[in-house]
Amino acid sequence: MAETRGFLKYKRKDIGHKAVAERIHDFNEFNIPLTPDELVQQAARCMDCGVPFCHGIGCPLKNNIPDFNDMIYQGQWQRACQILHTTNNFPEITGRVCPALCEAACTLGINDEPVLIRHIENQIVERGFAEGWIKPLIAEEKTGKKVAVIGSGPAGLAAAQQLARIGHSVVVYEKDDRPGGLVRYGIPNFKLDKGIIDRRIEQLLAEGIDFEMGVEVGKDISVSYLEKHFDCVCLAMGAGKPRDLEVAGRDSENVLFAMDFLSQQSRYNENDIKAGDMITAKGKSVVVIGGGDTGSDCVGTAIRQGAKEVYQFEILPKPPESRPVETPWPMWPKIMRTSTSHEEGCERRWSILTKELVAKGGKINELRGCEIEWINDGGNWKMKEVSGTEFSVKVDLVLIAMGFVHVVHEGLVKDLGVELDGRGNIVVSNCQSSKCNIFAAGDTVSGASLVVRAIDSGRKAADAINAYLA
Repeated sequence: MAETRGFLKYKRKDIGHKAVAERIHDFNEFNIPLTPDELVQQAARCMDCGVPFCHGIGCPLKNNIPDFNDMIYQGQWQRACQILHTTNNFPEITGRVCPALCEAACTLGINDEPVLIRHIENQIVERGFAEGWIKPLIAEEKTGKKVAVIGSGPAGLAAAQQLARIGHSVVVYEKDDRPGGLVRYGIPNFKLDKGIIDRRIEQLLAEGIDFEMGVEVGKDISVSYLEKHFDCVCLAMGAGKPRDLEVAGRDSENVLFAMDFLSQQSRYNENDIKAGDMITAKGKSVVVIGGGDTGSDCVGTAIRQGAKEVYQFEILPKPPESRPVETPWPMWPKIMRTSTSHEEGCERRWSILTKELVAKGGKINELRGCEIEWINDGGNWKMKEVSGTEFSVKVDLVLIAMGFVHVVHEGLVKDLGVELDGRGNIVVSNCQSSKCNIFAAGDTVSGASLVVRAIDSGRKAADAINAYLA
């Protein structure tokens, strides 16, 4: 542990942010890190709790959180960086965008504020890069086995890196122009600068991983090609099928899926498209349908594009302010959360049903909806419209951020003929699909989930593939 009574001596200190009026004019990251001395104090709050729930229950990667906190307290930053990388391939990403399940499971959080784990993790890896401690780990010998990884999101990249370090030859196929998957195209730059991804890709290239960009497997190259040239295939395409809104007016040109909207901005930020190729929120009234993280990212992006006003509608009820009894510690609490994007200016409403999108001249200019209540019918929750709550909103742009349902079936998945479960995800046993040489990881298996779970799944897939090849 760190300082014996540190959790009594020091209070939690959160990171700062640039002022709203300053940060909304660009897409740069706006977090203000703590100083090294402040980080030592925060690490000192890690207590000798006996059973580290942050590590065992909270973190899907099983990061050795008490150990790297202790190293920070002792000033052994390089050792902390080594400990962190034993379980996490990309802590610079999880240290920015993970919701910090570990902090929700922190024992100190039972009756006090939890340890500032995520930011400590972020600053460990940033110092590691600055000091040159993070270097390519190149396999001493090649196994002669070849593995194709389909998809370059966090699951695919983690699997590829683990396999390459063992000595297998790995080719990553990605349908987009740049690697990173939804981490690159779905998470705005103000939350994750894409230079952070490029920095890590340089390490993967140095470790011998080949990247084939702009290649859609199942279309540009066939399943028979994979079977002929590779000993094993890892499917890590993600849950790319978005959940749609089935109402009148949905097909109008100013109604977009959230990922189409976000990816346009990400491509523009990297000079891959021109401003004239985008549909933006500039000067428009915007409605975001969906109250999750992707919806929040749409809010922040629309504000930076110069939206006149932004609404966010969620069909579920407003969460409670404090931890409810149905999600006790150390579970992830279902509580009211306000993101930095919400702080920048957005009208949020809960228990809202979108009933109709009214179009004029091929474009939506009005959204009609109503309030609903949720009724527990013998364990099944059903929604009921509340009479007299009908309303309408003038709108110029509608963004559908209702999540994703499963991996895209058309093309590769259908051609492979692998078994799917009732939700449309690929069925696996120890990451192995119904075809013995086809493995799958990340959201392709679980449906839409978190980056930290995708990295963990990719690492497990690499272990399973290596055992199969051996």
